[in-house]
Amino acid sequence: MISEFQDLSNKIDLLAEMTQALRRENAYLRQANAALGAENAVYVQRMSEAQQRVEALLEKIPELVQAGLAEAAAEKDA
Repeated sequence: MISEFQDLSNKIDLLAEMTQALRRENAYLRQANAALGAENAVYVQRMSEAQQRVEALLEKIPELVQAGLAEAAAEKDA
């Protein structure tokens, strides 16, 4: 019977150790998740800025084409 109590005590000790290890891992994962969330926010901001720049360039294309056509016509007439 004493060996059964000793086995139970050993299992409880092991469970306590595993619980502590899982708590440490959980804390680490929470920190990593927060860091990745912050990194992701930076990337989302950069993507938004890049999208705005691309949209601005796309809006300028008709103006550039028109200017190029006018320049070509001027060169042709010259």
